[in-house]
Amino acid sequence: MLQLAFVRENREQTIAGLLKKNFADAESSVDKALALDQKRRETQNELDSTLAQSNSIAKQIGILMKEGKKEEAEAAKAQTGQLKAKSKELDEELKGIVAELQSVMYTLPNLPHESVPAGKSENDNEVVAEFGTKPSLHEGAKPHWELITDYDIIDFELGNKVTGAGFPFYKGKGAKIQRALINFFLNEASDAGYFEIQPPILINEASGYGTGQLPDKEGQMYEATADKLYLIPTAEVPLTNIYRDEIISDADLPIKNVGYTPCFRREAGSWGAHVRGLNRLHQFDKVEILQVRKPEESYAALDEMVEHVKGLLEKLELPYRILRLCGGDLGFTSALTYDFEVYSAAQERWLEVSSVSNFEDYQANRLMLRHKVDGKTQLLHTLNGSALALPRILAAILENNQTPDGIQIPKVLQSYCGFDKI
Repeated sequence: MLQLAFVRENREQTIAGLLKKNFADAESSVDKALALDQKRRETQNELDSTLAQSNSIAKQIGILMKEGKKEEAEAAKAQTGQLKAKSKELDEELKGIVAELQSVMYTLPNLPHESVPAGKSENDNEVVAEFGTKPSLHEGAKPHWELITDYDIIDFELGNKVTGAGFPFYKGKGAKIQRALINFFLNEASDAGYFEIQPPILINEASGYGTGQLPDKEGQMYEATADKLYLIPTAEVPLTNIYRDEIISDADLPIKNVGYTPCFRREAGSWGAHVRGLNRLHQFDKVEILQVRKPEESYAALDEMVEHVKGLLEKLELPYRILRLCGGDLGFTSALTYDFEVYSAAQERWLEVSSVSNFEDYQANRLMLRHKVDGKTQLLHTLNGSALALPRILAAILENNQTPDGIQIPKVLQSYCGFDKI
């Protein structure tokens, strides 16, 4: 959540940043928030003044009674009764204003970093680097959704029978590759100094608000309505909410965590050839890395996380490119995001496999995640990244490494899989 003091002092900058993110109601939303903030402060001042006046008069009642001024004491009692009634009304009014102000602030996305390019969609993202050589496949090479059927390693029809579309079964060597990738990603993160945590895959409403999934993506999450819980769209949510309402000791910084979870996304409205097979699922596995940093360290940490993801893709021998997302494609909570895409040879297209983002203090402000500087609390910065999401990584491995007589397993995974070929 944006800091209200910043918005108040930097109205034009805030509006410009929101417009860069293509937030249509930028000016009206900011002005509504500022008007509510002004009303909140005025009401708070009136309430404080009323309470102070009531307390002052109340102190006089006993003195008047002792002095035998009963009539004046009774008049003072009547006045304090009126003031208490007024203060109760003001308190209720203030609560309503605060709730409305918070609701408006929750709708404002994070402001983009100055390096974020302008643009309206993914077509305007900036390619900042490209690595590796796109493989040349043999004649008759197939996309992964045909390969998985040929080798009977992933079953979409069975998933549709048991659950529904987008919930595949991984079978035999398909299941073993999934496990191999998860273990490889976790071990690489541990070697890079990340502390492994296995979090719950259900979160409460407060956690959804804490990291910005609510109210922004409420319709995209699966909900256990009886208990008002949500299936996580990413491990970022429970891992970051560990630190909700916490003041972190500098001795415990930086925080570097990694977690593996299944992830659940409704992906409402997604259809077409670009979502075939593993390209778009409702349930998928992902290893997530997260850092909590002092503000002055967060962009160096972002570069470090980008290098970590680069290392994973290079060890998997996958051609990839890095994009800096434009304002219009930038996530609701992110200040700067780098997307990683691997090249899928059979599909002849790039597939997104990771987003690495710096949220600056946006999530921390929602979470009240702080540390102390010179005796005063200061918001920390949060960062996270996919390291990595499995489905499209697996799709690219299957397609790029296919041969007429099978699919070669990348060398780095062979010891994890226990085989070198399908």
